[in-house]
Amino acid sequence: MSTVSYPVECFLQEGFKTDSLRIMKDIQNSAGGCQVLLFSATFNEKVKEFVTKAIKDGNQIFVKKEDLTLEKVKQYKVRVPDEAAKIEVIRDKIFEFGQKVGQVIIFVRTRNSTKNVHNALTKEDYVCSSIQGSLDQAEREKVIQEFKDGYTKVLISTDVLARGFDQAQVNLVINYDMPIKYNTRDEPDYEVYLHRIGRAGRFGRKGAVFNLLCGQTDEVVMTKIEDYFQHKVPEVPNWKSEDNFETALKDAGLLE
Repeated sequence: MSTVSYPVECFLQEGFKTDSLRIMKDIQNSAGGCQVLLFSATFNEKVKEFVTKAIKDGNQIFVKKEDLTLEKVKQYKVRVPDEAAKIEVIRDKIFEFGQKVGQVIIFVRTRNSTKNVHNALTKEDYVCSSIQGSLDQAEREKVIQEFKDGYTKVLISTDVLARGFDQAQVNLVINYDMPIKYNTRDEPDYEVYLHRIGRAGRFGRKGAVFNLLCGQTDEVVMTKIEDYFQHKVPEVPNWKSEDNFETALKDAGLLE
């Protein structure tokens, strides 16, 4: 009996649904007795519903969801007036100290944001890598390898790297854009947020996360995240104060 396995995250992307079903059907038609395995680190209700339709009478095995345990990762929120201020905070405040303590991942929501942030930082002579969903597999692997090898200390990414990417040297995560569920205005994607901040402080190391908030939507999203995880995220007051960011990194245990 042949076995075919699929990461279920592919079913969440509209472009893969039809292709995945077609490929599964072709394999099953050409290989009698083919066994299909679907696996995922996070099974939400949308995925469960689709899998149930795609595979009739399939066995389901779920591992108990772990509790939120991020004691070593210190989260902060930073209120800024506009997009330009986000770049200023990253460049002149966080990077002033952040690059002394390890590598940085900056999470954005769209491909366009990936390009804009990358251009803004490289213009200031920062060596950055960037990755997003439209890159082919070879390009993704090249970017990831350069980051793992330490050629770049800053990686700008959409949520393509929010899950399952482990790099021990990543001590800082910056949420340039807050994670919002597809087709909603201000409904947070709680699992993506958890996975994002989990990229910092891997393997028992200490880490810090800066959530950059600009406007009412970001405020609503941050409040919902705090309520959902029952964790009040402290604010770095006065985004123009370099001393406040130094204090935050010291509180996170990343600076002496």
